[in-house]
Amino acid sequence: MSRVKGGVKNAKRRRNILTRAKGFRFARSKKKRAAIDALRHAGKYAFRDRRAKKRLMRGLHIVRINAALKENGFKNYSSFMGALKKKNIELDRKVLSQLAELHPEAFKRLLAKIS
Repeated sequence: MSRVKGGVKNAKRRRNILTRAKGFRFARSKKKRAAIDALRHAGKYAFRDRRAKKRLMRGLHIVRINAALKENGFKNYSSFMGALKKKNIELDRKVLSQLAELHPEAFKRLLAKIS
């Protein structure tokens, strides 16, 4: 049986890896082994940070809501959230922060409904 070296397939595989590693620096964008390692690490960080981003954004929403509450003379964030729950107003933090930032008059009406 004849021997198959697989040059075309290997070249294609290497080209695909190096294409994905475009923009990386030094050997990471030029050499297959270094590129594979760099891509593996990049994938791990991307996976981890997609989740971390959600935590970060939640914190940012809370800060924005709290700032708007202080501006409108409301006591604090936790009492506001408690009042929302008692009145059965089910708005998430993202929507509340957008209201506070982009539509302050609607946010004031919401505060009036609560207190």
